[in-house]
Amino acid sequence: MPAGLPRIEVKLLIDANGILHVSAKEARSGKEAEIEVKPTYGLTDEQVESMILSSFDNAEEDFRLRQVAEARVESDNILNALEKGKRNAAWQHLSNEERHQIQQLEKELISIRVHDDYKKIRAAIDALNKATTNLAEMMMDSAVGEALRGKDMNEIESEGPKSPHPIAPAEVQER
Repeated sequence: MPAGLPRIEVKLLIDANGILHVSAKEARSGKEAEIEVKPTYGLTDEQVESMILSSFDNAEEDFRLRQVAEARVESDNILNALEKGKRNAAWQHLSNEERHQIQQLEKELISIRVHDDYKKIRAAIDALNKATTNLAEMMMDSAVGEALRGKDMNEIESEGPKSPHPIAPAEVQER
């Protein structure tokens, strides 16, 4: 799967015998995998307790690091989409001010994404996303226009998904 799409649920269980049971399930596909890790020397009760307490102690930091990683993946996705957008004809239809603002926000996101503050990364993603909304709309309009160019309503109706209501050309009456 592309980066950012897999959603994996991991369960760790240490039983009374010190055997670690690890199971992972990918949420979208439902695929599961399991493994048992048996120590060759055995764990004492104190070691097991220490491991459990350590996992609790590190849970908050692990969650924060996960948020940072997800924000970085999302920033990669928006930066890749922006690169494609710059090659689209719609990019030239933006005002110089819009292009400059987008490029500034792009540079900002690139510089912020290397840090570990996911809130700043998220804010930079949101700002760039907001600034590129007009570009995305123009690209969509252009794509739809290209797809429909030279077709009349009857051709469009026969090609597209069926609507419960018939599509008819608009009637214009002059007064």
